[in-house]
Amino acid sequence: MKEAVSIATTIESVAAERSLKRTIKGYVELTKPRVLELLLVSTVPVMFLAQHGLPNLWLVAATVIGGSMSAGSAAAFNMYIDRDIDAHMHRTEKRPLVTGEVSPRGALVFSWVLAVLSTAWLWLTTNGVAAALSAAAIFFYVVVYTLILKRRTEQNIIWGGIAGCFPVLIGWAAVTGSLDWPAFVLFVLVFLWTPAHYWPLSMKYKDDYEDVDVPMLGVTRSASQVGLQVILYAWATLACSLLLIPVAGMGLVYTVSALVFGGWFVYESHRLYAQAVKGASARPMRVFHASITYLTLIFVAVAVDPLLPF
Repeated sequence: MKEAVSIATTIESVAAERSLKRTIKGYVELTKPRVLELLLVSTVPVMFLAQHGLPNLWLVAATVIGGSMSAGSAAAFNMYIDRDIDAHMHRTEKRPLVTGEVSPRGALVFSWVLAVLSTAWLWLTTNGVAAALSAAAIFFYVVVYTLILKRRTEQNIIWGGIAGCFPVLIGWAAVTGSLDWPAFVLFVLVFLWTPAHYWPLSMKYKDDYEDVDVPMLGVTRSASQVGLQVILYAWATLACSLLLIPVAGMGLVYTVSALVFGGWFVYESHRLYAQAVKGASARPMRVFHASITYLTLIFVAVAVDPLLPF
């Protein structure tokens, strides 16, 4: 009898442990870790540029922690608001609010806690400007993009994408306590990059967005029209990246990187358009992944360039 009770207790303990792990994993997934990584890629290198060398490592760590909580808060709010449509899209049907691993109330509380903590943390460890920019980024992503634009207009990604540009300003402000032209140039670079990055994804998941009446460009326009828009924004991104050279006094490493990687990004966008015009099976995810690699490499160059003597 004692053995049976012991076995039952062990089974309950294992089940409880597994349930706790799933819940923790669910809360982590609310923060969209993959998007978080991309946002941090555009934060830390800017700190190198603002410092004109190696910034204080504690300041970098503090900014990364605060930025992570801020971006995680915005993502969690987004999942809470979009849980109704996420349940009907193949790309999002396994999100924690859809599967029930996290309750709506739990997600909302988690979102607010991260928002308050991130703002307070950045205020205490960096400065008021960085903290205010972080709060503004959360507001822009949650209210302007998710609540106002996303379900109403095909321009959602263009203007809603501004939220993803704030990490550049936060990184600069964390070091200097203010903002300057190089930060604004990089802000515009991310702004122009965002549609060229996301619209290929909207082509890939066109049926998903159509099913839930979200007017992404991939739904409202033909593949060739989307491809043309991607080309225009890719070229604009390349041009903006070159503007940083005279504005921030960038050197050879950044200049070559901007031309080579930017040229590759533009080439991939032209390739997508050519496939769409010919009626061939377009491969939009190739451009999507290329855009991520492009942005990563450009910002690596932003960080490395100030460390070199040429």
